[in-house]
Amino acid sequence: MRWEALFADLEAQLEAALAADRAAEISELTRAERATVLLADRLRSARGADVALLVAGGATIAGELVDLGADWALVGDGGRRALVPLQAVIAVRGLPVRAAPAPGAVARRLGLGSVLRALSRDRATVRLATEWAELAGRIELVGADHLDLVTGVDAPRSGAPMWTVPFAALRVVRSD
Repeated sequence: MRWEALFADLEAQLEAALAADRAAEISELTRAERATVLLADRLRSARGADVALLVAGGATIAGELVDLGADWALVGDGGRRALVPLQAVIAVRGLPVRAAPAPGAVARRLGLGSVLRALSRDRATVRLATEWAELAGRIELVGADHLDLVTGVDAPRSGAPMWTVPFAALRVVRSD
């Protein structure tokens, strides 16, 4: 009888130790998995939800997270839309803890330049907010890391004043 109690106690101790090891392993794997999550993955899981993006320069862009690309977020507030480069985001309010799976190959290629080229192709009037200035006009051309903005929107293309703006300087792009 004493032997059976001793073996039962040893077996219970072994099961408790195995359970503790499993719990520690699960915690470690969870931390390792969370360490691979990008901000874009968490933003993607918030698509359709209300968020607030605090951008460099102090502006807060709040509204529904309409769409998301590899390096940009589109936030809508009623009929207005704001394109925010993720590099300009300082903080986000309203994100769920979970992350969405990584996007497919096509979505990963739709970077900020692709969206800006679409605005250029549509000849949309835009307002570009940088940390130090706001510029209004039409995007004339989009390079790999910059755009040319024609500020005299009524002037002919050839003689219109133009600003060249690096993507790194962009904080928010709004179309009128």
